[in-house]
Amino acid sequence: MSPITAGTRTWLTEADCDLDVFRSLVEQRTDLADHPSAERIEHNVPLYDSTRLRGLAATPEGRRDVQSELVRALLDGPGIVVLKGAFPDEAVVDRASDAFRALIEEERASGAGRGDHFAKPGANDRVWNALDKVAVRAPEAFADYYANDILELISEAWLGPAYQVTSQVNVVNPGGAAQSVHRDYHLGFLSQEQAAAYPAHVHRLSPVLTLQGAVAHCDMPVESGPTLYLPHSQRFEPGYLAWRLPQFVEYFDAHHVQLPLEKGDAVFFNPALFHAAGHNRSADIRRMANLLQVSSAFGRAMETVDREAMANALFPVLVSRKAEGVSEDWLRRVIAATAEGYPFPTNLDLDPPVDGLAPPSQADTLWRAVAEDWDSGRLRHELQAAAKRRES
Repeated sequence: MSPITAGTRTWLTEADCDLDVFRSLVEQRTDLADHPSAERIEHNVPLYDSTRLRGLAATPEGRRDVQSELVRALLDGPGIVVLKGAFPDEAVVDRASDAFRALIEEERASGAGRGDHFAKPGANDRVWNALDKVAVRAPEAFADYYANDILELISEAWLGPAYQVTSQVNVVNPGGAAQSVHRDYHLGFLSQEQAAAYPAHVHRLSPVLTLQGAVAHCDMPVESGPTLYLPHSQRFEPGYLAWRLPQFVEYFDAHHVQLPLEKGDAVFFNPALFHAAGHNRSADIRRMANLLQVSSAFGRAMETVDREAMANALFPVLVSRKAEGVSEDWLRRVIAATAEGYPFPTNLDLDPPVDGLAPPSQADTLWRAVAEDWDSGRLRHELQAAAKRRES
């Protein structure tokens, strides 16, 4: 395998995860000449002054030029940009922080458990679906915060118009351990076997459906554990199969970079970039970030389908055909056409990824019901409960 052949295969396996090829990608240097609007390159990452970007993007032509540069950086460059002063008004950030803290205290008092995709539950203070909660509880603070033009500039650059914003608050307290290295949406939430079942072109498509971001809600010196990144790693085609492999974990641990941030700075990156929240080694800094996942408008089906009703209707047929001796493959094909096979979007407060990277999907529940010979009443109850957990 070589970088030249990347993109020509139909299927990817762990055998394609060649560490030498990976090294050839991630050990190249980021050239400032390729990022003419950036102020400087730090640890292989271009840093942009948001005030300057606003000026450069003041005309339609200038906006397109800036957005093109940001896309090149995220797609073919280091995969990450830091936008200094993206949220220049501290009062706007502080009002949002106050709303986040109130939510944290409210949820802590309720005793609600908080899972985490890539860290131990309870290690951090998490607010799932902070977008919804802040909009309802503090709409003026929400409006001032999400009126941000830099967020629009880069979201539109990566995803085009009609993008959809979601937000999770993560507070890593003093002593909070680092996350494990990972990739994110979408294939990053699947097991090795599940990810390998998707063809290579889906591995290439997955990262362009989402923009990852984080807004610093306090100053984040390195000792507070800002996110660890490995620039250029998003370009490694089999990376969704590589990030769990010990040799890649070891390489990441030895070669990642960290960038200190100031309140109001924003980091945006390709979700295929190898990254992980850092270890907070400070004595008194509660490192607060608003984590943004901005999604493409096109990740949706044409029609709304009542798959819960379909699952309940098909269940007796599946049970009877199983008793008649049809193959497991036959059953799985019918389930795939019937039930929702992806667990997201969901309400992560009620449906957290406590036992894995994602909660069970509707198809997982239907398969379990068939495999374990549930009765129809139990399936109906479980599907209703799962649907209730997904509600906002």
